[in-house]
Amino acid sequence: MSDSLVLVSRDDDVVTLSLNNPKRRNSMNESMGQVFREEVAKLCGDDSLRAVVLTGAAEGRAFCAGGDLGMIGGHADRGTANPGDARANARDTMKKFYELFLSVRDLPVPTVAAINGHAIGAGMCITLGCDLRVADATAKLAFNFSQLGIHPGMGATWTLPRLLGPALAADLLYTGRTLSGEEAAAIGLVNRAVPRDDVLAEATALARQIATSAPLPVRGLKQALRASEGNHLDAQLTWEAEQQALCYETEDMHEGLSAAREKRAPSFKGR
Repeated sequence: MSDSLVLVSRDDDVVTLSLNNPKRRNSMNESMGQVFREEVAKLCGDDSLRAVVLTGAAEGRAFCAGGDLGMIGGHADRGTANPGDARANARDTMKKFYELFLSVRDLPVPTVAAINGHAIGAGMCITLGCDLRVADATAKLAFNFSQLGIHPGMGATWTLPRLLGPALAADLLYTGRTLSGEEAAAIGLVNRAVPRDDVLAEATALARQIATSAPLPVRGLKQALRASEGNHLDAQLTWEAEQQALCYETEDMHEGLSAAREKRAPSFKGR
């Protein structure tokens, strides 16, 4: 296997990104984050891309064990040795660390997290940066920050309430309790829970299904769903009307209408 901390594979218009640090259960450090952001930046400029799958290297039982404990422990040692003095550096360093991995949110196409093993702490948070999640039904999933004596990071306090509602988000964050993939699907934390060996295939099939949709409205939809996190209704209506007006000018819309009339599958070209 490649020594790169992030593996990239492509099948036509669907790309798979794999966190690749299996000896450390794909734990996240700055070096991995830098590579991850670089690969995401390349994909952001690819107009032929239609969907991205995010997973962990297959060895072992973890999708991602979260932030590297050595990195976190180093900040803790410096913090206790120099209370107050080390705080600004730790704050700025952690903010930059979050941004490396949450660059997954910058991708202009739908993203599917294939959670093919345990996802803990920041490892679970990066999946919330994706649009959809498919999990191993038996995997352990947790936002265990409070159990480590640390405040949640990686956007957990922003994403979880929007996904699950404030009460359930508070439950998971205050307690740090562990859910199985099956339990996570039951509460809507993940979209689907399947046997571990089927996770990547299921997530890829979902990405491929998305890739059959017209790419221009899908990219617009990605932006609309992100904007809805802070927009009021009138702003969303304006965006939708603008995007529909743009679609009226495309070959793909004529193809979609023709396919519907002819009762066949459409073949979209992104034009």
